[in-house]
Amino acid sequence: MLIRKTIVGFLLSLLKEYKLCLCIVELGLRHMRRSKLEIYIDILRALAYHGRLKPTHITYKANVNCSALKECLSFLQERNLVKEQVISKKRQKRKYYAITDLGLTALRNVKEINKSLQVFEEPNVTGIELPYENQRTPF
Repeated sequence: MLIRKTIVGFLLSLLKEYKLCLCIVELGLRHMRRSKLEIYIDILRALAYHGRLKPTHITYKANVNCSALKECLSFLQERNLVKEQVISKKRQKRKYYAITDLGLTALRNVKEINKSLQVFEEPNVTGIELPYENQRTPF
């Protein structure tokens, strides 16, 4: 139940961020900075694709600076989307991060949401009538 609640909460926040991103794209302001949501998704994608990674390698693969990465990783760890592993090698302890099953599920759900919302990005969507601004809508 807790896992389901966490996924639903995370997906709702993703959906809100995605709607904001769509507005930015419509206004032609796409060259702005990435949102936190996009950074979280890039980190999850890097960990899903490459497996267990050191923080330095995550910064390269997700294109995030070190201070932002620490903040994002702690956020993702609090929600059990990413786990930290400490591995000892030759008297050195190294931190690695890996995506959890919950993180993989959230990433799959983000892909599904993204796929279903791409319908609205296409310019030639037929069958949808948009009312004029001065007309009242039935809803």
